[in-house]
Amino acid sequence: MDTVVDARGKSCPTPVIMTKKALEEIKEGKVVVIVDNEVSKDNVSKYAKSAGCEVAVEVKENEFHINIYKKKGSTGEKSDNYIVVITSDKFGEGDERLGKLLMKSFIISLKEQNKKPDCVIFINNGVKLTTEGSEAIVDLKELMEMSVEIISCGTCLDFYGIKDKLLIGSITNMYTITEKMTNSRVIKV
Repeated sequence: MDTVVDARGKSCPTPVIMTKKALEEIKEGKVVVIVDNEVSKDNVSKYAKSAGCEVAVEVKENEFHINIYKKKGSTGEKSDNYIVVITSDKFGEGDERLGKLLMKSFIISLKEQNKKPDCVIFINNGVKLTTEGSEAIVDLKELMEMSVEIISCGTCLDFYGIKDKLLIGSITNMYTITEKMTNSRVIKV
């Protein structure tokens, strides 16, 4: 029998937390998560995929039914993974122009590493690198094409009033950011 998680009317990160708990309770099988908004659908789907599950979404009237298939042994963790957390649009302290130049060089250098990060997370002022006017967009697009996940904090985009200017990657929440940081080696810039 399928496990059903009714997360309608819940705001993020609650649907993701409910999904995580439901997946932890089974070794393998199907969990159906019902949500009533696009943001929750996207966040639950991303979480389930990061946990090594297969995901299929059905739209039924004004709801999303997220079918999550967990295989035995799915954990979402990799032994050698690492993520990069970028908290500013500049690298280091000091001259602003130099800091922006160094950040661009850092992102270009990430592309050249033999072992790419699994994810680059942009928080606080760092979200400006994923939006209109950023000189890093082309390089971040190339990183995404190399299977590096690019995510920006939705709260941060809202705070700066630039959510509608996002050009690369996807929007996430603090729960997902925290989970990625606790399950990986973290390089903070």
